[in-house]
Amino acid sequence: MAAPGGSGSCFVLGASGATGRALLRELCTQRPFSRVTVIGRRQLSLPEGSGVAVEQAVVDFERLGEHADAFRGHDVGFCCLGTTRSKAGADGFVRVDRDYVARAAELARAGGCKHFVLQSSQGANERSSFLYLRVKGEVEKLVEAVGFDRCTILRPAVLLCTRQEFRPAEWISQRVLGFSARFFPTAFSVPVETVARAMVASVLQPSGEKVEVLENKAIHQLGKAVPQPGT
Repeated sequence: MAAPGGSGSCFVLGASGATGRALLRELCTQRPFSRVTVIGRRQLSLPEGSGVAVEQAVVDFERLGEHADAFRGHDVGFCCLGTTRSKAGADGFVRVDRDYVARAAELARAGGCKHFVLQSSQGANERSSFLYLRVKGEVEKLVEAVGFDRCTILRPAVLLCTRQEFRPAEWISQRVLGFSARFFPTAFSVPVETVARAMVASVLQPSGEKVEVLENKAIHQLGKAVPQPGT
């Protein structure tokens, strides 16, 4: 198990997204690992001065098998990889959110990864008639089948965050849900920072279960429970 100031290694998939950026900041703040590898399709601006060695591995997700070295030698893998149907189309969404993630999980397991932490979605169900929820359910099952020593799946509700690009419908829904969160804080939404803290906390505070599924309320609870530096 990793601990603050630890000497282990982890990788992060999807560090360019809202949750991935929050996760990377949390890893540099909590410092459960001495080495963090960001695996993605392009170079990113990374945090500096955290005392954590943050490396980058640029990969072609269409030829992921050629980048097995990027997944080798990590204790834990964090996956926030995902896109939207509006951005990538239906086929592109399936390829990114299911196929890329499942292939990355296989490479991670082959490279010695023991614990895989996957950001999924509230309502994920491989039998759903809705493409988004069905794909999320399918990728959960594929990752579980890889056979990690530990697999943690987080199913957050609507993510509250500041997007790099403007999405009008999401902007409106986030403000409505942000207001609702004052009265029902764990029901309909969750800040990406809370999801990130819960992902790290799942490593620092293992449940003892081989496969652990955290629904939105549990994400809120675990995200608040994570020890802060100096406490």
